Amino acid sequence: MEAGLLSFSSSLSPLCHSRTSTLNPRTSSKSPNYPRLPVIRSAVSRTKKEETVETVKTHLENCHLLAAINYKGLTVKQFQDLRRTLPETTKLIVAKNTLVFKAIEGTKWEALKPCMKGMNAWLFVQTDEIPSAIKPYRSFQKERKLDDNDFAGAVFEGKFYAPDNFKALETMPTRAEVYAKMLGALQSPAINLVSTLQAPAIEVIMVLKAYVKKLEDESNA
Repeated sequence: MEAGLLSFSSSLSPLCHSRTSTLNPRTSSKSPNYPRLPVIRSAVSRTKKEETVETVKTHLENCHLLAAINYKGLTVKQFQDLRRTLPETTKLIVAKNTLVFKAIEGTKWEALKPCMKGMNAWLFVQTDEIPSAIKPYRSFQKERKLDDNDFAGAVFEGKFYAPDNFKALETMPTRAEVYAKMLGALQSPAINLVSTLQAPAIEVIMVLKAYVKKLEDESNA
């Protein structure tokens, strides 16, 4: 052990001596050319990218709809104003398409792949009240005359909705309307019930929950 330490120590002396003795007096005032420190910029950039991917994944945990909005041309102030108009159940972020796709790849949200071009803001709707979640942006868009900043597409229940199909999302019935419709069908002839059960899966789930609650309330009364 001691021999190793002594050998390591002595090996440094000639190097230090050599560096001192070979310095030119005319250049001794200049800083020696020590090896450059590793550039950490790429590591920082990589960390930020990973954080963005994780943020997207977190927003998707309770997400019912994910939409892309053409962000090109929007100012920082406009974006901030827009955020203030959104309900708490709706999140809006700006992220690179590649990072968003990395977060959604292999999930039902991967259907949003056609939107992975241009500059996008991403709208995460964390409520089943889809029309009321979309409406604030539509109102903002109309008020500010942002015709070019339209929805580029969205995914709802694993299905991709192109801009031309967005009307279907914006005119979906509210939860109260679905409850009324489905509960009425449960009390109607069987043929009406069958036709009602052909509604989107989310509507069926909502009414079944409402029906169970109705039975519980009646039993507790």
